[in-house]
Amino acid sequence: MKWEQLLSLKRYGDSEKRLRKLQDETRLGFEVDYDRIIFSSAFRSLQDKTQVVPMPIDVGSRRDFVHTRLTHSLEVSVVGRSLGRIAGKKILEKHPDLKEEHGYQFNDFGAIVAAASLAHDIGNPPFGHSGEKAIGAFFKTGKGVKYQSELTHKEYQDLVDFEGNANGLKLLTASRDGVPGGLRLSYATIGAFMKYPKESLPKKPTNHISDKKFGFFQSEKDVFNDIANELGLRKKEGRDDTAYYRHPLTYLVEAADDICYTIIDFEDGINLGFISEDYALEYFIKLVKDAINTKKYNQMTNTSDRLSYLRALAINTLIKDAIRVFEENEEAILNGDFESALLDKSMYEAQIDDIISLSISNIYQSNEVIEKELAGFKVIADILEVYTDCLIKLKNNEAATYDKLLIRTLPNTYQDYSGSYYEILLNTSCFVASLSDSAAVHLHNKILGRQL
Repeated sequence: MKWEQLLSLKRYGDSEKRLRKLQDETRLGFEVDYDRIIFSSAFRSLQDKTQVVPMPIDVGSRRDFVHTRLTHSLEVSVVGRSLGRIAGKKILEKHPDLKEEHGYQFNDFGAIVAAASLAHDIGNPPFGHSGEKAIGAFFKTGKGVKYQSELTHKEYQDLVDFEGNANGLKLLTASRDGVPGGLRLSYATIGAFMKYPKESLPKKPTNHISDKKFGFFQSEKDVFNDIANELGLRKKEGRDDTAYYRHPLTYLVEAADDICYTIIDFEDGINLGFISEDYALEYFIKLVKDAINTKKYNQMTNTSDRLSYLRALAINTLIKDAIRVFEENEEAILNGDFESALLDKSMYEAQIDDIISLSISNIYQSNEVIEKELAGFKVIADILEVYTDCLIKLKNNEAATYDKLLIRTLPNTYQDYSGSYYEILLNTSCFVASLSDSAAVHLHNKILGRQL
């Protein structure tokens, strides 16, 4: 893969070729990507979506400490910007023609990674990752299994393994009347966003990190291929499925996410009282012991100040180490030969594992989290059952008065029942995924007659 192609400023949905040297430095195309994402309705809905795993909502005076998908995404974008800028500086030193001939600056890399990081969770359903599992379970073992015979193997797999990353690509690129190309982002930003550039089958055909999940639904296969070809992503040869190696900057987007959820989820757990403060400070100190200013640290008498200081040091420490791994493996990454996440090769892997293990046992498996996951499963299953049944009946001219009333409660975008079974079922799943936590609960109460 070649950097000058990977950094394409061309916008999806636009045929115009955009050259870096002709860009307006006061409003760079990659920065426009960030703006378009942050002003989108899909991004705004993240303010009421549970973070990586469901966290308790009602925590009284400590409510401000709970991160939503929106605050998490903003923080990931900040870390991603730093990672991109530092990496960009090193890439330009190694490939000076990018700057001399094409006009790229190190800030370009930061802008791309920041925008892709901002969007990285935009397709995720309500109720955290349990939301993805709940949609999948409806089609795999729930009442949606009856539709399996109407779908191809890959279409069915799209549903039973419903993937927020694939839904994110759909959201970012979906054309609407008068709006070709969705948000019309640059190909470079979309490429950096595509964490798993493969289709849903086969599942995990190799141990390569890019094969861990899938990144596009069958409905976006042509979209995906267009993006991959424009960017010159390397195709995985000798396979029957559509699969490519990652855009190199995707590794930095992933690292930004990994750094934030490792450190910030841990901090949330401390502030929520799931993890002892003294115990937590000890874990942080192990991670930043080489960077800590002991005199400064000991002068802090407030525990929250100490925690904030250690969190900032921890993030900075992991940023530097992620850059080290990226720089050392840049050639392998460009060739598609780097098979793991950057933090998997971190010199702090043991400390990271300790923090994640404590988070799993004390936060992710807490009663509050489990209770919310259970509620989310029920809410999502009921909404899917009602709307898929309604739309399929309308398609087959079997609709009752109730079905005709019910469809009017859907946004216009999701009322179409003229397509295939796959299109109807996927679009309904995407509708559910678009709901915020409270909107899903509110709609659930409405359709079950619990709220007038």
